This record gives sequence, C-alpha cells and structure tokens, in this order.
Amino acid sequence: MERDQHLGQDQGQDRGQGRANHYDGFAEAYAAENESSLVNAFYERPAMLALAADVAGRRILDAGCGSGPLTAALRDRGAVVTGVDSSAGMLALARRRLGDDAALHLVDLRDRLPFADGAFDDVVASLVLHYLEDWGPTLAELRRVLRPGGRLIASVDHPFVAYTIQEPRPDYFAAGSYSFDWTFNGTSVPMTFWRKSLHAMTEAFTAAGFRLSVISEPQPDPAARELFPDGFHDLASTPCFLFFVLEVPPSAAVR
Repeated sequence: MERDQHLGQDQGQDRGQGRANHYDGFAEAYAAENESSLVNAFYERPAMLALAADVAGRRILDAGCGSGPLTAALRDRGAVVTGVDSSAGMLALARRRLGDDAALHLVDLRDRLPFADGAFDDVVASLVLHYLEDWGPTLAELRRVLRPGGRLIASVDHPFVAYTIQEPRPDYFAAGSYSFDWTFNGTSVPMTFWRKSLHAMTEAFTAAGFRLSVISEPQPDPAARELFPDGFHDLASTPCFLFFVLEVPPSAAVR
C-alpha cells in the first residue's frame, strides 16, 4: 500500500506486513486521504512512476497494493499488473477501482507468493517493507518471482526520519520498532514500523540476490507548491522516503 507518512502520517497498510496494523478497520478513510494527499499523490507515487519509467507491456507485481492507486497508474501506462495485499478491506477498494477482472490476491508478504518463478518483469513495493521486522524471506520471494534482468522498485521510510522521530534518539545502527497514532476522521489508529539503517537495507537487498541500481531522494511534484504551500516547503527540504531500484542480474538463476 501506499501511505501518508510523518508529514501527515505514513500511509502504511497491513500490506503484507505487521498484523498489528489492521488496515481493514480504516480502509475507506485511509484510501480517501491517500488519494490526494501531498505525500502520496504529489511525492511518493510520482517518484515510483518516474523510477519505473516506460512500463508498456511489462508484467508487474504490486506488492502491497492497498486500494490500488499505483496499480491503476501502472496499468494506465500499459503494464499488465497483479496486486497483492494482506488487507481484505483494501483489496475490496482496489477491486472497486480496477474492476472485477483485475488480478488481485489476498497475500501476506511474509508468506510464499502464489506465483511461478520468474513470473514478473518488475515488482513495485510502495511503502511496505518497513512494516516487516525481517526483510529476508520477503525479499527472497520477490527475487524468486522476478525474471533475470527484472527489477524491484521500492520505497521505504527514510532511515533518518525513522531515527529522528523518536525521543530520546535510539541507536541508529540497531534495528528496532517504533509506533505512533494516525488520525482519520477523528479516530486514532495505532501503527508500528520497523527501523533499519541504510546499511542494513542495502545489505538485505544484496543478500537476497539483488544488485543496487538506484538510490533516490526525489523532490515533490512542483504542482503541489500552490496546493500545499506550507507542506511543500517542508517536504522539499526534509528527508521523508527513500527509493531504490534493485536489479536481478541477467544471468542469475533463481535460488
């Protein structure tokens, strides 16, 4: 799923992640806010689409698709997209958006994926990995379902944000969880995320067999400057999310 984060609070979903984060209970409210928020609609999704570039004809797995905004955008650009999410409520909203014939599956990203080896050209994981304590099994599965030469395009909480949001400051290099409440329509929802250093992230990617191609810290869409004058300045000058493009080596065999 995507999410609304600290500058309006993360967008997370149970996206195949922490069972403590129950998106079913606030799926409608979350999806509505995610649709047009500064952080999601004018920053995270545009950055993911820019990194994906030309996707016409590519088979893409949206891992943690939530209510389907990124799935829809990729499909509009000519990709053949399959979505998975661990929240039945979010998937119901995705099906409403994408139609009854959309390829959507209720899947926890900590489990084995119901797809063949090399089934996809790309995997997009939009603001989902930070819901997982252990990235290893999930990355291994994402690696398995990608063809040689395929890409994993992922966005996560920037490690600086996850570090500075806590008081007192934790040990940056020690992995750990952090929690806070999101508020939707006056209702507070407790959410928990897992913090990792940049080194731990890149080490997890390479251990799973990926080759790091791009690390990106993009700027928000300039169109948001007039729509969100205060938030735009904050987002343009403060770390928020970190974006990766990881490649499966062309000659790699599935492990």
